[in-house]
Amino acid sequence: MTPIIGIPCGTFHDRAWCPPSFGHRKPYIDAIVNVGGAPLLIPPIQDEKVLRTIYERIDGLLLAGGGDIAPTYYGEEPHKHLGPVDVLRDQAEMPLARWAFAEGKPILGICRGMQVLNVALGGSLYQDIPAQLETLLEHNSSYTREDWTYMAHKLNLDPASQLAHVLGLQNMMTNSLHHQSIKELASGLQVVAWAPDGVVEAVEGLNGHFVMGVQCHPEALQGQADTRWQALFAAFVTSCVAYQQQTLLVA
Repeated sequence: MTPIIGIPCGTFHDRAWCPPSFGHRKPYIDAIVNVGGAPLLIPPIQDEKVLRTIYERIDGLLLAGGGDIAPTYYGEEPHKHLGPVDVLRDQAEMPLARWAFAEGKPILGICRGMQVLNVALGGSLYQDIPAQLETLLEHNSSYTREDWTYMAHKLNLDPASQLAHVLGLQNMMTNSLHHQSIKELASGLQVVAWAPDGVVEAVEGLNGHFVMGVQCHPEALQGQADTRWQALFAAFVTSCVAYQQQTLLVA
């Protein structure tokens, strides 16, 4: 059976007088469909019982990119350079990430999604890299150039990591569209990739299941810009198939 990949939605406001819309950018959908998964967009439902009902029907969780996370989730006051916060999305993604991690359901976090995973498990963030870290590297340069495929900086991977094994290399160029990054790492995660200035670029779980987060946007690269990233989505969906089969056996 085709695995169902849950993707929690972001909130979009197109007109002040209209109700908000929930959704995501097309490349996330394409990346999952291209490797045999069935994406299911999850609206930021506040009723935890309803949210749990949807969660139980997915075989994997993809935490996608988006705006900043409210710093109250890691015990800090908002920095003056904090960007827009999606309150509804925060409230839905935090329990989804905790449930999936605790129950061994495969997780792939992308950009904000990696940060959500870290915060949900007890870690914290730098709210604004230029203001809080000494670095000459512009981590938002693909965004400022308005080019999702612009290769902003080098990515250095731990050769022993699952990510390095999946991609088949230890370093590469990557895009970069973020102004926040991991500060205190959650206890259930390990760092497996860094930017040249030491900013965390990828994490993996320590619970023995497929738990991976990347700070870049591989969904924007895997189509044509750098097809090597297709291997990451393939590995994720393969792990979701294995989870689905294991669940069916137990049932």
